[in-house]
Amino acid sequence: MGKLKSNRVINGTYGSVWVNNEKWLDIEEFEAKVSIGFEDVNMAEDPATHKKMTGWSGEGTMKLKKVYSRGAILLADSVKKGIVPDVSIVGKLADPDAFGSERVAISEVTFNEFMLMQFAQKTIGTEELPFNFADYDLIDSITA
Repeated sequence: MGKLKSNRVINGTYGSVWVNNEKWLDIEEFEAKVSIGFEDVNMAEDPATHKKMTGWSGEGTMKLKKVYSRGAILLADSVKKGIVPDVSIVGKLADPDAFGSERVAISEVTFNEFMLMQFAQKTIGTEELPFNFADYDLIDSITA
């Protein structure tokens, strides 16, 4: 294997997010991850503890530059009515200097919290929206 050039490392500046098919240009950071649940399995005459997958859970966070009231617009009215809005997210990372791009579709998104208002003097505003999800599809991936 030859030497890997540093320009091939993907740069987050080229990341994009769409929420319910609307591109959010104010995205600062995006993370979506899957945690796998396991239960211990013990076998006769074997001192090792084995694992059996019992399910998975998806969670993530979006951090936004405070340009719009994103969380309140998306959630406030529905939450007061006891309704969970139907939300889907697509994340894309496509650095033109990298070996390819990544794209993932996340569905059955539920937000854990949203900020009604927050500010600090002489500080650029941001908004953080933590979420969970129950389904995902890896659309594009970077391969060797």
